[in-house]
Amino acid sequence: MMQALRDLQQTQGATLTSDGVPMSFGQDTAALKALSTGAVVVDRSHWGVIEMTGRDRLRFIHNQTTNTFTQRQPGEGCDTVFVTSTARTIDLTTVYVTEEALLLITSPGQDQRLIDWMDRYIFPADQVSLANLTQEIAVFSLLGPGGAGILEKLGIEVKSDLSYGHNRVVDFQNAPVRLAVGSGLGLPGYTLLVPTEAAAQVWQSLTDTEAIPIGETLWQQLRVQQGRPAPNHELTEDYNPLEAGLWQAISFDKGCYIGQETIARLNTYQGVKQQLWGIQLNGTARSGEPIWSGDEKVGLLTSVVEGTNGSLGLGYIRTKAGGAGLEITAGDAKGLVIDVPFLARGYLTAGS
Repeated sequence: MMQALRDLQQTQGATLTSDGVPMSFGQDTAALKALSTGAVVVDRSHWGVIEMTGRDRLRFIHNQTTNTFTQRQPGEGCDTVFVTSTARTIDLTTVYVTEEALLLITSPGQDQRLIDWMDRYIFPADQVSLANLTQEIAVFSLLGPGGAGILEKLGIEVKSDLSYGHNRVVDFQNAPVRLAVGSGLGLPGYTLLVPTEAAAQVWQSLTDTEAIPIGETLWQQLRVQQGRPAPNHELTEDYNPLEAGLWQAISFDKGCYIGQETIARLNTYQGVKQQLWGIQLNGTARSGEPIWSGDEKVGLLTSVVEGTNGSLGLGYIRTKAGGAGLEITAGDAKGLVIDVPFLARGYLTAGS
């Protein structure tokens, strides 16, 4: 059923990967301008969608991930991190609470990995079931200040004071679409979970209503610019979520969960030895290259993309070496360590 969407996107100028992921629509300059004045739409249907049902679902995910869930109500949502028993990162996910289930949006290629991981912890007495809906639900994100206006033109009322993760089902031209607050980046926006049979229709309506389509190339540029960590780059078992700048996805007040002891100890004793930062580069560097401050190796470059003003990177830098404003070299490039919007940092204490 996604073929109709892919055919439509190709008529709009999309170049697709062999897996059907749009890489570019040839409108990146206009899209970058629209991010500050209007809206763009990105197809995130290659991201994973997991449905969790059963009466124990809130307790189960509460015990499996870093954020708190037991008191959450239908219509709420948040980001949370799956970690190992030693608090090494597996994936950053977004969870939407509905009346009947939890819907987890995983990073691309991580859906089955997380299902297999959670299956290890579901015991016979647990009332929890998992289903992989990745092939049944298309995921679109509207980014930019004009997103609400586009939705309103399509007959969908959007309140301005809704919190991140708020979600509800809306009638999108006779298609039941779950609309959630948040773009997946540190930019204003909305995410739409669309039945695949309605995907082409919804995409057509969004792009007909002045949402400029973007592909994976520009999304990756924005991801690095914003600082969202990704699996196989910043989210690996070499790093924990505090180092990855995911403090906003961690509850320090909840009880025991997988990896909790390590995270609590790192917070209590201020033991974060390296931190993820943005890096503005003036030349060529590759992911995986060491980061130097003078003659001292201080970190590792984990992502590099071409930006509008040179290359942009993400990298882990030793806390003692410094942070924003630190001048570094990586590969053949000189660089400057910068803050990026998506990441949070600092030490929190219980009750703060």
